[in-house]
Amino acid sequence: MSPAIAPATEADLVDVLPLFAGYQRFYAGEARSDDENRAFLTRFIAPHDAGLLLLARDDHGNGNSVGFANLYWTYSSISAREHVLMNDLFVADDGRGSGVGHALIEAAAAITRGRGAQHLTWQTAVDNRRAQRLYERFQAERTIWFEYELTTGDY
Repeated sequence: MSPAIAPATEADLVDVLPLFAGYQRFYAGEARSDDENRAFLTRFIAPHDAGLLLLARDDHGNGNSVGFANLYWTYSSISAREHVLMNDLFVADDGRGSGVGHALIEAAAAITRGRGAQHLTWQTAVDNRRAQRLYERFQAERTIWFEYELTTGDY
């Protein structure tokens, strides 16, 4: 599969919402409402200072949405430069193993280079070996940082 990768538009959100809910169920066990997710994702429709939502559509002529990557524009105090955080990467079950994830990472790397940012970073769950096998095909370096999370409210 050679998916078509493009920045998501407002009109694309109807196709992204089921994928995003699938992503939330994969990592959190449940999804937020479509209204909450739409409000959240709208901030990543280009052009926007927060980031960019990329949508992958299949190449079978029907243009079904099969995956997405959500990029956050952020900064590194260590390098004193901008870097891009690929905060979310998700491929629907029927698109996994077909090159969609690879194409999304390549598109994210191209956007990172185009912004003049030095690094594209991302995380995955420790037990998500399928994703890790994909990531290991790139010349990405696995870091040794620990992530901590402090819950500050009941939402």
